[in-house]
Amino acid sequence: MTAGNQPSGVRLRRCGAAAVLVELDSLTQVAAARAALADLPGVVDLVPAARTVLVSFAPGAGGLKQVRELLGQTDLSQAPVSASRAVVLPSVYDGPDLELVAETAGLSVEDTIVLHSGAEYTVAFCGFSPGFAYLTGLPDALRQPRLDTPRTRVPVGAIGVAGEFTGVYPRSSPGGWRLLGRLADDADPLFDPARTPASLLAPGDRVRFEVR
Repeated sequence: MTAGNQPSGVRLRRCGAAAVLVELDSLTQVAAARAALADLPGVVDLVPAARTVLVSFAPGAGGLKQVRELLGQTDLSQAPVSASRAVVLPSVYDGPDLELVAETAGLSVEDTIVLHSGAEYTVAFCGFSPGFAYLTGLPDALRQPRLDTPRTRVPVGAIGVAGEFTGVYPRSSPGGWRLLGRLADDADPLFDPARTPASLLAPGDRVRFEVR
């Protein structure tokens, strides 16, 4: 991008013949860029992450030029307001780190549950494992570091917090997030390869945790 039309904090990198990696400085810029790029002709896939958006184009679509011109005309300082799906996750707050999170936040266990379940979250991006969604909107008091020693096995459906994110483990795996609870037994699986789409959550979805 030229200096005259390059938004602050934006860098473009070619990824093969038909993809562009957009490097950004914040989750807000990622959300704004993803929304703008979704309408470009020739786009076949968009993959947002914490500070990047990977844009894949049909061969011959002129992706780099299109991305450069569009982002040069786009206000990336605020996330767009757009229609999104609302997803409710029935949840049980009985996690092994619930008391640790409450103590670190200076709250009672009951107030910690109310604070976490009372917030509305947004899927910023997905990664780590199929169906794992990184949710923004975590209240400040619950923004805490990962465990000093990660667990070798976190059970499927575990609800955790780490840094500015909250999320749910879609499958059993190692992990270092502080665990508040788990999805209720009647919750839909976060990832089901027999379902279309296979992932329950997608970037832009609004998510609430419902106490059971």
